Amino acid sequence: MRVFVTGASGAIGSRLVPQLIDAGHEVIGTHNSPASAELLRTIGAKPVLLDLLDAGAVRKAVLEHEPEAIVHQATALANVKFSRNMDKVTAKTSELRTKGTDALLAAAREAGVRRFVAQSVAVFGRYAREGGPIKSEDDPREQTPPANTQQTVAALNHLERVVTDFGGIALRYGAFYGAANDGTIEPVRKRQFPIVGDGGGIWSWIHLDDAAAATVLALEHDGPAIYNVVDDEPAPVREWLPVLAKALGAKPPRRFPTWLARLLAGEFVVVLSTEARGASNAKAKRDLGWTPRHPSWREGSRPSTRRSASPTDRSPTRPREQAIRPASAGERGGGSGRARRGGRAGQSAEGGSTAARRLVNRSSERATSGCIAAPACLFRICV
Repeated sequence: MRVFVTGASGAIGSRLVPQLIDAGHEVIGTHNSPASAELLRTIGAKPVLLDLLDAGAVRKAVLEHEPEAIVHQATALANVKFSRNMDKVTAKTSELRTKGTDALLAAAREAGVRRFVAQSVAVFGRYAREGGPIKSEDDPREQTPPANTQQTVAALNHLERVVTDFGGIALRYGAFYGAANDGTIEPVRKRQFPIVGDGGGIWSWIHLDDAAAATVLALEHDGPAIYNVVDDEPAPVREWLPVLAKALGAKPPRRFPTWLARLLAGEFVVVLSTEARGASNAKAKRDLGWTPRHPSWREGSRPSTRRSASPTDRSPTRPREQAIRPASAGERGGGSGRARRGGRAGQSAEGGSTAARRLVNRSSERATSGCIAAPACLFRICV
């Protein structure tokens, strides 16, 4: 399929593009900087400069490239300044999830696109804080989110509603890890990520490569549907945080009473630490035939796994040029390529130059500073 990927140079996008190409798809990837365009060419996608909040530009891009599927992974969390007001922090991302999604869906309808997959969230207090600790896609979402998070939650709810109304698939990802610059590591090393209260808040994690693999598989399935894309072992903060600290050679995490954390960091941090529910991946495994290669955050606690190889950082047994077929005349100008058929979804292409690795790592660092480090950055304001 010809797949139009928004956010293609981001933390998950830069993992997704090579896996799509290995699975035999042609990829058009949106970006908003020259450096991102270079990265996308390096990993085999055709770069397209696009402002997703400009509905006219979105329509033009989609109609011009005639995709058979759209994957919406765009966020705007890189290099943002975190504060206890998450609605302010995520304002641009919320626009991308509302106005940007609406623009993409309108263009998709006009262009006759039948498949649409979009990024959503399973963690950070998304499910109702009632009943059991682990939630399925059918369980109710939180109806009274903490102060200063209501607009963020409303944007996610909007995205899921309009995508499934279209007949598409919303993927509720867990907390990402596996980027070259994992934003959780340094705060844990510096004891800036404490256990609040009883530390009973349940977190569900997902390695970026596993998230990308599930996304590739979702493209092959009909909607409407919502899937939790998380690992096999949801765990409370009091369990996973000390294990990560020990693996990093850090001292045990500090402990804060709930009242102090609420005063200094806000209600959202308290909810994540003490009341959040985890998510079950049973539906995604059953329906998509997906099995995470990193089934537990315990494996991810090892620094070598937590900071995994970049998409182009593979053993050079097969040069990337051999993995990509020559582009057609209509494709060559944008630097796009199509992989050999027969690649297995979930496995990134091998090979790649030192320059390519640097490009992907720089991209991951920019994206990771937002999408993965957010909880740690919130804690930093109070320790």
